Amino acid sequence: MDRNPSIGNYGLVSDCQTAALVGRDGSVDWYCPPRFDAPSVFARLLDERGGHWSIRPVGDFESERAYLEGGMVLRTEFRADGGRVALTDALALEEGARGHAIGQRSPHVLLRRVEGLGGEVELEVEFVPRLEYGLTEPLLRASEDGTRIVARAGPTELHRFVGCPLKAARTEARARFVLRAGEHVDFALVYRRAGGEIGEPLAPQVGAALDNAREGWASWSGMHRGYEGPYAREVHRSALVLQALTYVPSGGIVAAPTTSLPAVLGGEDNWDYRYAWLRDLSLVLRALWVAACPDEAEWFFCWIDRAGGGCPSGQLQIMYGVEGERDLTEHFLHHLSGFRGNGPVRVGNDAWTQRQFDVYGEVLDAAYLLRDQLGEEFDPSTARLLRALADGAAGHWREPDSGMWEARDKERHYLSSKLMCWVTLDRAVELAPRLGDDSDVGFWKEAGEEIRRTILEEGWNEAVGAYTGAFGSDRLDASVLLMPLVGFLPAEDERMEATIRKVEAELAPDGVVHRWAGDENGFLLCTYWLVECLARCDRTEDAVELFERTTACANDLGLLAEQADPRTGELWGNFPQAFSHVGLVNAAWCLSWAGVE
Repeated sequence: MDRNPSIGNYGLVSDCQTAALVGRDGSVDWYCPPRFDAPSVFARLLDERGGHWSIRPVGDFESERAYLEGGMVLRTEFRADGGRVALTDALALEEGARGHAIGQRSPHVLLRRVEGLGGEVELEVEFVPRLEYGLTEPLLRASEDGTRIVARAGPTELHRFVGCPLKAARTEARARFVLRAGEHVDFALVYRRAGGEIGEPLAPQVGAALDNAREGWASWSGMHRGYEGPYAREVHRSALVLQALTYVPSGGIVAAPTTSLPAVLGGEDNWDYRYAWLRDLSLVLRALWVAACPDEAEWFFCWIDRAGGGCPSGQLQIMYGVEGERDLTEHFLHHLSGFRGNGPVRVGNDAWTQRQFDVYGEVLDAAYLLRDQLGEEFDPSTARLLRALADGAAGHWREPDSGMWEARDKERHYLSSKLMCWVTLDRAVELAPRLGDDSDVGFWKEAGEEIRRTILEEGWNEAVGAYTGAFGSDRLDASVLLMPLVGFLPAEDERMEATIRKVEAELAPDGVVHRWAGDENGFLLCTYWLVECLARCDRTEDAVELFERTTACANDLGLLAEQADPRTGELWGNFPQAFSHVGLVNAAWCLSWAGVE
C-alpha cells in the first residue's frame, strides 16, 4: 500500500454539502461532515494521525476506477491474485432527491459496498476515526456481534454499520474476510451531532441508498447536457465537479474541498480553500452557463447579497464561509505534519481581510452574461448589489490592493485589478436599464474611460515589451491574459499579441503557464487562459495542442488540482480545484467558437 501517495491518486465523492476523498487503495483519507469546512473525522491526507477508513485486498493488487453513469458515485475494481472485487463509494443523498434538489438535505452517510466479481479475495478493513483534525481519538463501542460500532467524542457521533464482524480496540477497529464471486458486504458511516437527534440511527439500506445516489446524480446530469461542442465529455465532468463543490443549502461554492495541500513541496503556500470566494463563484457561474447549467443565476446573486448583509460596496468581502460567515481567521494545526510531511497545515484563511478589486468585475460580468436568466428587470436586491459594486469600482479603482493572487506582503496597483474595475463599469453601463433609476451611468462611463486610458498608458512596459502585472513593474504576470478575454483589447492588437507571445515564451517555456517567473509549478487556470488567447489570435492548432496537453494533467477520473509539475505532470495544490475546471470549460467553449469540432 502506497503511503506516500500523489494528490492525483484520489477520487471525490460529494453530497453537495461536504466531500470525501478516496484513494486508489480504497482508503477514505479525507472527510469533513457535515459541511466542507467542518473539522475532519478522517485526515490521513495530511498526516497518518489524522485517521482513515480503508477497505482493500490483502497483499498486492492493482486497481482501476470510474464514476458510474456520469455522476459522482465512485467504483474501484481491485484485481488480486485470487480474483476480482469492486468497491463502490458515495455520500448518500436525500431519498428521492433529483435534479436541483440534490444536496438540499443530506442524511450525512458515507456508503461503501464491496462486491465479489470473480474468484475469491481476502479483504482487510481498517476503521481509524480521528476527530477534529486528529486532535481526538474517540473511544469505540461495538455491539456484541461486531456489526455496529459507535464512536463518540466532543460534539461528534459516528455510527458505523458493517456487514461483517469487526474487532474493536479502544480507538480503532479492524477485520479480515474472504469475498467470493456474487457476494457483497455493505458498510455505512452515519454522522450525527451529539445531543441532536434522539435515539440510535437505523442501519441504512446501503444498496438502495447507493441506487438513490446514482439516480440523483444521473438526474442532475440529464438536465445539464446542452453543451455539444468539442471536448464535451471533459466539459460535462467539470460541470459535475463544480456542482459537487457547491454547498447547495446556501448556494456557496468552495474553491476546493481540502486544506493545506501544497502548491510545491518545501514551500509554505498551503492554504485552506474550503470557502466561497466571490471570484470563484462568478467564474463557476460562467462555466456552468457554458455547460448549459444556467438555472443557478438567481440564487447565486441572492447568496452574495445575503452574505454581504445588503452589500454596501465598502463592506463586501472577497470570500465567506459557505453559509455567509465573515470571520475566517486563520490558525495552524501544529500537530499535523502536512501532506507528505509538507507543512504547515492551516485552518481558516486570512485573505478574507484583503482588498481585491477584481472581484467587482467578476460579479458584474457574470450578471451581464446571465442577464436573460435574471429577467428584463432585475430583482431589486440584485440590482442594488450590482449598483453598489459599480459605485465601489468607480470610487476605489485608483487605490492599490492585494490582487487576485492574494499577495500577503503589500498592496500594489495590479493591472488585473484595474482591468476588472473597467469590466465592472463597462457591464454596469450595459445593464443600466435593468438596474433601476439609481444607476449613475454618467459617473460609471467617465470612470471607465479613465481606467481604460490609465491601463493603456501605465500598464504597458516598453522595456519588457508587454503589459506587466502591476503599474511601474517589469514583472510579467499571467493575469494580463485576461485583457482580451474580457473584451478590453482584441487579441490581435499589436501590443496585446506581443504580450501573449511574451507570456508564452517566458512564462510557459515548459508547456504549462506559470503565474510569474520563478513560480515553480504551472497554474492550470492560467494555461487555459492562454488557450483562449491563442484561439482568439487564430492560432487554433497551437490552442488545441495546449488544451489537450493541459487537460492530460487530470487524473484518471478527470479531476484537476490547482497546479501541475511541468516535468512530470503531477498535480499539486488543493484538489479538486474549481478554478482549473472553470478554465477547462471556458477554453473548450472558446475552441468551439474557433471552429474546432
